[in-house]
Amino acid sequence: MDYQSFAFLIGLPCKSGVGGGIVAVVPGELALCVWSPGLGSTGNSVVGMRALELFVAKTGLSVF
Repeated sequence: MDYQSFAFLIGLPCKSGVGGGIVAVVPGELALCVWSPGLGSTGNSVVGMRALELFVAKTGLSVF
C-alpha cells in the first residue's frame, strides 16, 4: 500500500520510523502510538498499520 492510500484509509496524520513504530494524531484530541517490528515492502510496520485501521474503524475518529 502506498503512503497516499494509507493516509486516506486511516484518515489521521501519521509518522513512522525505521524501528516499526507509527505515531498517529487525532488533532486536538489524542496521540496514538503503535509498534511492531515486522516491516512491509514500504518499510512500515504491517501489524501497526492494521492496528491503526482497526482503531479508526471502531472509533470513527478520522480527519476525513
